[in-house]
Amino acid sequence: MFKRGMLSLILAAVMLCAAVPVHALDENSVTAPAAVLMEARTGKILYEKNAHEQRPCASVTKVMTLLLVFEAMDRGELSPDTMISASEHAASMGGSDIWLEPGETMSADDMIKATVVASANDAAVALAEQVSGSEEAFVERMNERASELGMNDTVFKNCNGLDEEGHVTSAHDVAVMSRELTKHGKIFDYTSIWIDYLRGGKTQLVNTNKLLKTYKGITGLKTGTTDDAGCCISATATRDGMSLIGVVLGCDNGKKRFAEAAALLDYGFANYSVKELTVPEDMPVSIGVNNGMRDSVGLSCKVDSGFVTGKATSDEIICDADLPESVDAPVQKGQVVGRLSFTSGDQKRDFDITADEDVEQISFGAVFNKALNSLLAL
Repeated sequence: MFKRGMLSLILAAVMLCAAVPVHALDENSVTAPAAVLMEARTGKILYEKNAHEQRPCASVTKVMTLLLVFEAMDRGELSPDTMISASEHAASMGGSDIWLEPGETMSADDMIKATVVASANDAAVALAEQVSGSEEAFVERMNERASELGMNDTVFKNCNGLDEEGHVTSAHDVAVMSRELTKHGKIFDYTSIWIDYLRGGKTQLVNTNKLLKTYKGITGLKTGTTDDAGCCISATATRDGMSLIGVVLGCDNGKKRFAEAAALLDYGFANYSVKELTVPEDMPVSIGVNNGMRDSVGLSCKVDSGFVTGKATSDEIICDADLPESVDAPVQKGQVVGRLSFTSGDQKRDFDITADEDVEQISFGAVFNKALNSLLAL
């Protein structure tokens, strides 16, 4: 029986240690100077190595550029069909590009495709200028967004990741902005492309993320290579309902970058799973109302999360409910009347329990109107 107040309910337990072989990461598995493995839904860090060491990340910078582009589309400021004209500044970018000519026009959809698949520096700048008016203004917003996301190790100097003094981030911050970008499911329509074409088939794009051809469940996300940064990647993959983000920065070569990202992802999928959180079956469906036009009000609690649990542990998930016997009128629909808390080890999630509808306080006017409405309905 569900009791009011704080109550602990053991919802689930995961497999015992002997049930699942543990795949460990040793010093030879990840030789990159910095790395992070994150579970995408919860943001839980599953592995880290020099996670907050400030380093350049080359074109992985474009994760933030793409995040701002998708957020601009969410606000209706940009659409895939928006035609973008390349400025002289955008066309002047070196490194990987699609050889935009000043004044050349291309859809935002094609510019995004070029930025994601071919890591085109010129296309990234063209998108930035379209969103903010100039690359400088766009970079300012990149840094503001980084601050909002708690990316305290990051300073952006440009939108494409070309080497520039003071342009730094960390493996942790790359994972954070990658997680935010993957909340926009449309990004995977681009990151899953292996080969595509622009300019009516005249320009071929081949994805720089070779894991698309070799890793089961790979979904993205972005590679980067410069002299200062070395070979970097933020790799995303999904298996059995769990999505992971593997970040490696500063590898000596591309082959090692992909191998170590795959090792991170393998470790995560072998050792962890996501346990969905659910509202207990015996949670009350209503609560009493004091001095109200009705003596009770229905309850709602939206639980839309999960816990990352180790396959080789027996961690319990415990649910604590804080709900009073009754509340005082008036009650407004959506009003928070209690809280449902889930804990497992160092993980905790809280969810509001809310009222389903309005309940007026008893008053002469309210009683009179109710009586009158009853008579009129006869």
